[in-house]
Amino acid sequence: MPEPEVTPKVSAPTGPAAPGPGHNSRPPRMADVAGVAGVSQQTVSRVLNDFPKIRPATRDRVLAAIEQTGYRRNVAARTLVTRRSGTIGVITADMNHFGPSNILLGLESASRAAGYNLSLAGLPEISGTALRAAVDQVLDQAVEAVVMLVAHWTALTLAQSLRIGVPLVLVEGDLSATPLTAGVDQIAGARMATNHLLDLGHDSVVHLPGPADWLEASARREGWRMALEERARPIPALMAEGDWSSHSGYEASTAMLRQCRPTAVFAANDQMALGLLRALHEAGLRVPEDVSVVGFDDLPESGYFTPPLTTVRQDLHELGQRTMALVLRVLAGELDASVPLVEPRLIIRSSTAPPAHLRSAKK
Repeated sequence: MPEPEVTPKVSAPTGPAAPGPGHNSRPPRMADVAGVAGVSQQTVSRVLNDFPKIRPATRDRVLAAIEQTGYRRNVAARTLVTRRSGTIGVITADMNHFGPSNILLGLESASRAAGYNLSLAGLPEISGTALRAAVDQVLDQAVEAVVMLVAHWTALTLAQSLRIGVPLVLVEGDLSATPLTAGVDQIAGARMATNHLLDLGHDSVVHLPGPADWLEASARREGWRMALEERARPIPALMAEGDWSSHSGYEASTAMLRQCRPTAVFAANDQMALGLLRALHEAGLRVPEDVSVVGFDDLPESGYFTPPLTTVRQDLHELGQRTMALVLRVLAGELDASVPLVEPRLIIRSSTAPPAHLRSAKK
């Protein structure tokens, strides 16, 4: 039955008023909220815990009393009673990079919509000691599950060895879509980029790789190689690997241009592609007239490069949504829950075109 609405009695105050937000004595209690709203403490508790059979007028009165008194629920006590903290732990490193930071933004949005908070622990280094300290930090917050953004091979190995007593979901580490993992199909994205250049008529595609110890860089390199092998095209020697930065892309490209002049280059991310564009410009090569360039990520700035960059877009907001959906399914008892990899999209702009000899033949 619906919670009976209680009409508060109006009378002259005979004792101290319920403490408000600026009161200097004890913190406001649930009994203070109940007194101001004219309901029982049980009704206040039911409102706080979203009990479904509360009359709207009663709920509004209790919420107004909470605001008036400045009451804040005791999360620690609630956790002891319900064994639910409403908190998800997140462990990550490399927050200064586009991928991890935007995955976290998507996850935060999805968790908030689901009524959960995030407790974040950063990894200052990739080591067993650092990972254990991060795990202890989030477990101290009584988290219901842990999400780990896995960027490196070493971190994946360490994460797979963890036994922490709550569900553990890995993001961007294991890209095989096995249970309790989520990610973007990096191999498919790299194949899209490479095949786009081959479809334009380029005989082969040079790859500017990211750091070899990053799982995403390895997957993009594999996708590039697979596309060339499937079409029986020559596989050029790898350029010197970058560290995701524009500077590293510039340095590797400058060194490469001393040895060869490719007609098409697939860079492992947009920032390294930006360094490549600078090196090509300094060498007197035009994009896309002399060299076509494709990046990966679709940074917000990529459409404003000179020329605007053809790239592979990762929907990291969707990845955050799928990760949170996976966490909720596990918490509901689906211990082997899985989600498909997020499919990337090729965004074609002005940095790619058919090679010069094909354009000349059409004239």
